Amino acid sequence: MTLFENTYRRTLLKHAIAGLLTLCFIQVADAEAVPVPATVRAVKNEGTKPRNVVFILSDDHRYDAMSFMGHPLAKTPHMDAMAKNGAHLKNAFVTTSLCSPSRASILTGLYTFRHRVIDNQRAVPDGTLFFPQYLQKAGYKTGFIGKWHMGRANDSPRPGFDYWFSFKGQGMYYPPGPQYTINDNGRRVPQDGYITPLLTRKAIEFLEQQEGAEEPFFLYLSHKAVHDPFTPEPKYKGSLKDQPYEFPASSELLKNNLKNRPRWLLDQRNSWHGMDFALHTGQSVEGFYKRYCEALSSVDDSIGAVVGQLKEMGIYEETLVIYMGDNGFMFGEHGLFDKRVAYETSSRVPMLMQCPEIIEGGSVVEQVVANIDIAPTVMQAMGLKKPPHMDGQSFLPLAQLPPAQRKSIPWREYFLYAYYWEQNYPQTPTHFSLRGDQYKYTTYYGLWDTDELFDIQADPMEQNNLIHDPAFARTKQQMQNRLYAMMEELGGMEIPMNPPRGRQQNKRLRNRDGVKAADFPEAFIVDEPLREIK
Repeated sequence: MTLFENTYRRTLLKHAIAGLLTLCFIQVADAEAVPVPATVRAVKNEGTKPRNVVFILSDDHRYDAMSFMGHPLAKTPHMDAMAKNGAHLKNAFVTTSLCSPSRASILTGLYTFRHRVIDNQRAVPDGTLFFPQYLQKAGYKTGFIGKWHMGRANDSPRPGFDYWFSFKGQGMYYPPGPQYTINDNGRRVPQDGYITPLLTRKAIEFLEQQEGAEEPFFLYLSHKAVHDPFTPEPKYKGSLKDQPYEFPASSELLKNNLKNRPRWLLDQRNSWHGMDFALHTGQSVEGFYKRYCEALSSVDDSIGAVVGQLKEMGIYEETLVIYMGDNGFMFGEHGLFDKRVAYETSSRVPMLMQCPEIIEGGSVVEQVVANIDIAPTVMQAMGLKKPPHMDGQSFLPLAQLPPAQRKSIPWREYFLYAYYWEQNYPQTPTHFSLRGDQYKYTTYYGLWDTDELFDIQADPMEQNNLIHDPAFARTKQQMQNRLYAMMEELGGMEIPMNPPRGRQQNKRLRNRDGVKAADFPEAFIVDEPLREIK
């Protein structure tokens, strides 16, 4: 019996037992979390062909900013080619929409509350295992190039990589001065110009070194772009400035709270992360958005260069290439700017994959996949078994099978999202969210404010909060029960906390109602006393 068949039977049995014990809508999670082991043990799947894998990550790339998606600004011919020649995983999400937590989930296969990298300020805890360590253990060559961003003051080589080229923290689009350096395999070297093509050149150098190797390789190319300050390469700068642009419908300014939206959300509009005071500047969101898409063109060029190198080496057909963003980004949706929140435009990311030998071109995967699934997917492609402690699962079979057969693969019914409050960006509260195929429930922990429930099929822009509608009371309770059951079984009921670090971006602009707080949700307001004391 193959590993997949064995896993499939075990999962069917778990689901059958869960169905007997509980209502199908609020069934418990398949299994409790397995502790992270102290040592790395790489187990090969016998009889499978291990493949080369290239994983390309960009920063802050929202799910729809690709030209094949009909985006009005983004020009992405090489991403379009990946979708044409491979698979578009159209419902890809991150467990936390923030750089460091998302990257930690990619590297560990764990939810945020398990790997404990809950913000951008701190390094990875001691004892954390990265999936490239398993690849190394199996004898494969591994390379990391680009933004690491877990431990902002440290760019030293991390465990699991034979080849290392990285920089401290967010890095710089251009070197700020002649003394600025990057870590090249432990050596300090100057940054040679604009960052995106530099990282691409280093990636191609790594690929050239693998030519003729007997064992497969893994390359992790991690771009700084398109993080703010959005800085396009000179050849793209200003190319979109005259393009027409319309703000999203959800950016409409709400003068009251008849729609029962959270007060923190309405107040955030006039803040560092709001469209009325974005990054505490007076600049328009439109200008930011256009520079963002101009900078994205260089990331697209990078994908084209890497794929071209694989073709030149004669390994294009057999190599698995995965592209994704580390989190989404909002340009006016819900009146917001930036990320962090569970709303779709923030937590949903682009994801493309291609390997012509095993994936049919033009495939579209509907199932919800996530950053926690990258590690198991890469390991399966390279012929290794997934360690039992990982929360994610390989989505490679979803991309390989025809659409009619994908439903036979046991897959997640719900996706869990967590964000933990940061003192330096205090506008966004701790919140936990559960997304199913139809409904999304989000609770804002510790606030006297409203939670949210959306029918994301009927209301994909998440504008009609159903949490106070009596017709959805049972749905809300079921989603809430399911959320906390998953949190408990996955070890997420203890809220990780960090001492404050970083400058507080907590200012508001006076001339845009900056001295006033938002109205309470209409559902909280009553006209008569609710109790009579005798």
